[in-house]
Amino acid sequence: MQKRVAAIHDISGIGKCSLTVAIPVISAAGIEAAVMPTAVLSTHTGNISGYTYRDLTSDLTSMAEHWKSLGITFDGIYSGFLGSIEQVDIVCDFIDMFKTEDTVVIVDPAMADGGKMYTTFDEKFAKEMVLLCKKADIIVPNLTEAAFLLEEEYVEPPYSNEYIEGILNRLSRFGPSMIVLTGVAFNENEIGCAVYSRENNEIFYRFSEKYEGIYYGTGDLFASALTGAYMRGKSIFESAEIALDFTCASIKRTFEAGTDTRLGVNFEQGIADYIKTLGGY
Repeated sequence: MQKRVAAIHDISGIGKCSLTVAIPVISAAGIEAAVMPTAVLSTHTGNISGYTYRDLTSDLTSMAEHWKSLGITFDGIYSGFLGSIEQVDIVCDFIDMFKTEDTVVIVDPAMADGGKMYTTFDEKFAKEMVLLCKKADIIVPNLTEAAFLLEEEYVEPPYSNEYIEGILNRLSRFGPSMIVLTGVAFNENEIGCAVYSRENNEIFYRFSEKYEGIYYGTGDLFASALTGAYMRGKSIFESAEIALDFTCASIKRTFEAGTDTRLGVNFEQGIADYIKTLGGY
């Protein structure tokens, strides 16, 4: 039977992030993507001014209740960018409503990057996001988000193994059994992720070449590819490796084309390779 994932994210018309990435990537993995839009924007908010923003907080509970009345079930629940601080409690309630023993909850605490919170959030939002992370099986923060979740000062790269493993240890106290920490760099030439599994009591590192510039939407691309791979039965370590390779190939394609990185990366031309790494359909 085909699996179904509830993807709870905003939708930005331009910028290749959130739902405009999650839907095609999760679908490419052969997984049904049921979407709950948290906000509608003309573009994402990163380094773009004048964007339109419509908050959909008031619609979310009624959507969840309608799905419940139809007997809809989910194999996975994957949350990302939330449109307001009130939505954190709503998504927590959604998890309580739909999670079963077999449901995997993946939380990307999408709220910050480069040492700063996104323009629509503040530190109070980060404290609320901890509540959502406590309900997750897998969390996928970047180093900035990890710092805000832990109420610590953000540290610029490069990092040491001891620092990264300390971050993973402190994040694990929130309760998730798996953590995928992105933006990990031990030198100036490579960037990647660190993966922790409580079951295996292992930490796995995977790196790729670093390209100059800021590539918007890549956190969403990574988390979506990770979700698709994990829901296909790959281990958390395999899923992270697949997601990193897919994301970095998309960045390379965009870098070589010299296109405006604010508008997202060219992931579309890598979807066929992503499907192959998952073993096809």
